Amino acid sequence: MANKNLFASALSRFLPRADTINQAGGSAYAYGPEAKLAQLAVTGTLADGFYGSAETQLADVVLAAKDVDPEWVAKCAVYSRQSGAMKDMPALLAAYLTVADPDLAVRVFRRVIDNGRMLRTFVQIMRSGQVGRASLGSRPKRLVREWLETASTAQLMQAATGNDPSLADIVKMVHPAPATPERRAFYGWLIGKPYDVAALPAEIAAFEAWKRAPDGELPPVPFEWLTAFPLVAEQWGALSARMGWQALRMNLNTLARHGAFGVAGVTKAVAARLSDPAAIARVRPMPYLLMVALDQVGDGVPLAVQAALESALEASLAGVPKLEGQVVVCPDVSGSMRSPATGVRKGATSKVRCIDIAALVAAAVLRRNSNARVIPFECDVVDLKLDPHARVAVNAAKLAAVGGGGTNVSAPLALLNRERAQVDTVVIVSDNESWVDARRHGATATMNEWNKLKARNPGAKLICIDIQPYGSTQAKDRADIMNVGGFTDAVFDAVARFAKGETRDWIGIVQNTEV
Repeated sequence: MANKNLFASALSRFLPRADTINQAGGSAYAYGPEAKLAQLAVTGTLADGFYGSAETQLADVVLAAKDVDPEWVAKCAVYSRQSGAMKDMPALLAAYLTVADPDLAVRVFRRVIDNGRMLRTFVQIMRSGQVGRASLGSRPKRLVREWLETASTAQLMQAATGNDPSLADIVKMVHPAPATPERRAFYGWLIGKPYDVAALPAEIAAFEAWKRAPDGELPPVPFEWLTAFPLVAEQWGALSARMGWQALRMNLNTLARHGAFGVAGVTKAVAARLSDPAAIARVRPMPYLLMVALDQVGDGVPLAVQAALESALEASLAGVPKLEGQVVVCPDVSGSMRSPATGVRKGATSKVRCIDIAALVAAAVLRRNSNARVIPFECDVVDLKLDPHARVAVNAAKLAAVGGGGTNVSAPLALLNRERAQVDTVVIVSDNESWVDARRHGATATMNEWNKLKARNPGAKLICIDIQPYGSTQAKDRADIMNVGGFTDAVFDAVARFAKGETRDWIGIVQNTEV
């Protein structure tokens, strides 16, 4: 019989050779320029990660933007904001375009700078000098001024929450022209200049009056303006109705600590808001944030409110499409996946870990595909049985509780090959920093194992969901392999479309974004 190892090696020569070394020191494939920028745009948070610093990530984004056409930068900016729900990255790309293509920057600005927080982030980035200029410049200043002049009083009040820069700083920078006496009075009040008290917006006038006697009805201003004052339980109960849906989800323990749920009707009202299908559809909360919120609620939060959070989690996954055939989902549960999903940033480090996202993807796929197989992996595969009928949060918590070793992305594929399993779709969720299975020459171990699996399953497809911005993958894009970045509803949609053969790759999905 011929030497199997010899001929196996010969077969591997037809596979693309690994062309880079990943952050963990393993062999990998570098993303092409367009794919790299798109992946950074939907996973980068400009914070320190497990394998790289915020400064390195920023440099990678700017260099990647320079390697592509400005039109692609624009598409990535819009996609990352509108489909990826990102914040800092679209603002950074919009700022970059003010230098690379000022005309295109105008169109992008109006698509991605859609609230006060985004406006403040854009101005902060422009003033930092990281995109090639240390000031706003005439056209960006005009864009900011137009945003201020067309914003409603409610939008401006919301924008006035936060600093570095504050809304007052921005107003002083761009000198917006007040179109009405009310707007002139608001700007004067905001920046500490003389103003006509009688012309103040009713909301601001009510706030100033309430500050002099803060025991009456709460004024109609952002709740953040009020929490610095000593509120009683009834006022905290009233405040719960003022918070936006996301703020309500984040402040349940605060409400409990201040006695809000002891006020008649508050528990019922909060539970109703959290589980309202219309509100969930409008806000589109990240499922993993809801899962973490469930895990973090204290004993003071009523069971009815906790049940409403669980209903919201289930509703947020309602759009996860069903995949046909034999489905295998492989969550990476290695040590690096225990790092914060959005990186480490002083005072703003997320409690959501990469492993929480990977676990939730697996649990969500299992919910929609009860016959799906889940194969967690680290140095090797992890033997873990999940109940497809269990609550999503329960299965996700089981997965997130295991792991901690090195990263071996090829391990689940090797297991499927040893079993000679029949497979239609394999979904791998990882940071792609595989090193345990590193090879000195030729293709990555993942590509070799996938090629063996394809020999038995010609129609099979591999989808790699990359949730960290490290710029490389273990499986190179081709007709049966797609790399997709981030984790939002858009990722689930991309996975389903690729599995059905409706799209060639993720780049094509981003390419279809209108600017």
